[in-house]
Amino acid sequence: MKNNNTFFLVLIVTLANCLTLSAQYTETINTNNPGRSQGAFAVGKNVAQVEASVFYRDEDHDLFNYQRQIGGTAFQLRYGLIWEELEISYFGTFESISETINQGFGPQENNFSNFSRSTLGAKYLLFDPIKKWGEREVDLYSYHANRRLKWRDLIPAVSIFAGANIDLADPNSLLPPDNPTFSPRLELITQHNMGRWVFVSNFIVDRVSTDFPSYGGIFTLTHSINNRWAAFGEFQTIISDFYSDDIARGGLAYLINKNWQVDASAAINFKDTPGLYQVNLGMSYRLDFHKDPVITRL
Repeated sequence: MKNNNTFFLVLIVTLANCLTLSAQYTETINTNNPGRSQGAFAVGKNVAQVEASVFYRDEDHDLFNYQRQIGGTAFQLRYGLIWEELEISYFGTFESISETINQGFGPQENNFSNFSRSTLGAKYLLFDPIKKWGEREVDLYSYHANRRLKWRDLIPAVSIFAGANIDLADPNSLLPPDNPTFSPRLELITQHNMGRWVFVSNFIVDRVSTDFPSYGGIFTLTHSINNRWAAFGEFQTIISDFYSDDIARGGLAYLINKNWQVDASAAINFKDTPGLYQVNLGMSYRLDFHKDPVITRL
């Protein structure tokens, strides 16, 4: 009986490896929310997905002596195209701002709104360690051996994102001055999957052809608490002559069903030019038209 159980366990693990090697599509939704980083993996061929959040942000600038109350929405539209590794996407952030400037002869009130981000691009998975080497071998007799960190666990999946920022508004005070209609954005994306822990890194080069290029990184650690709940922590750094910052985020996500997730998060930064805090409520939903490839037996 023991030998039979061992045989079936090995068979299950082998089948799981085969399924993983055939595609990166997942049975449950693969979403970037609630963080601001991109994961290395695409949504899957013929999968359409929307990820959106509404937010409120408060900014207080000690040097320029202004306060801003900002409401807005951030969203991503993602679609898996042609290959499992390829995804096209659109990232948008629209902000409505109420500003009070305390200078001169009294407070000055301003209200304005515009897109702070509008990016169309594509992401491609260059390297997937699971496709390269398969799943970790399971030791059927040692719980501790299965949980021990191995060197191969330190090798991440790697993707590249290339896109164009689109600015059709003139002027747009949320963007650098004399910003061109189109400017490039490139990202190198890595993702470590370590059981219930996932660590994602985005290395970003933005608007490099303009007078105000931006460089940055987003580093996100996510932990699956159980099959429904997940928690995350995130750090983002932005380096630019137009706007630089260091921002920390954290929050929770809840999986309603395999195609629908909701989330909540908060963010703060570490300076006072301006100082900010932000709260977000979001959701992700996918339309799953994915079909597994047909395997023809010889």
